[in-house]
Amino acid sequence: MPDGVVTGIIFAVTPTVVVGLIFWFVMRAIMRADRTERSAYAKVEAEERARYEREHGRPAPAPTSAE
Repeated sequence: MPDGVVTGIIFAVTPTVVVGLIFWFVMRAIMRADRTERSAYAKVEAEERARYEREHGRPAPAPTSAE
């Protein structure tokens, strides 16, 4: 068992720091994935709107709410 106050503090704080870092990495990955997915969706939607305008000669209708 470690002796000393400093060692005790290190052993007490280390699990919290490690869990915090794991949480941070997971949240960062989720945010990046969401950002990438939104970007890809916007690109596909813009392509579909452009195709609709080419085929029909008028702007695509505005998207409706899913509520």
